[in-house]
Amino acid sequence: MKTYRIRKDDKVMVITGKDAGKIGKVLKILRKKDRVLVEKTNMVKRHMRPNPYAQQPGGIVEKEMPIHVSNVMVVCSACGKATKVGYKYIESEGKQKKVRFCKKCNEVME
Repeated sequence: MKTYRIRKDDKVMVITGKDAGKIGKVLKILRKKDRVLVEKTNMVKRHMRPNPYAQQPGGIVEKEMPIHVSNVMVVCSACGKATKVGYKYIESEGKQKKVRFCKKCNEVME
């Protein structure tokens, strides 16, 4: 299984494509396809048929589509910039804990 430096609920910036520069929260990670679903980015219109059993009305619906994981970067909460993510071990209460950190400002990411 692949590991990503991006996690669910991370704040990310889209770096390429039609939505370049937009910042949003990661809603879902699709590991099999190497893609992430980012809030309010890569919006498309879909024509939906009404479903009376699920009480869904028909019509044109706007929804997010997945973006490849290589086209987004994590935004650091401390410095507010899109950055690469590194890992390091921190000593806490006699145990080592693996944490992510910002490569630009060396702040630990929560």
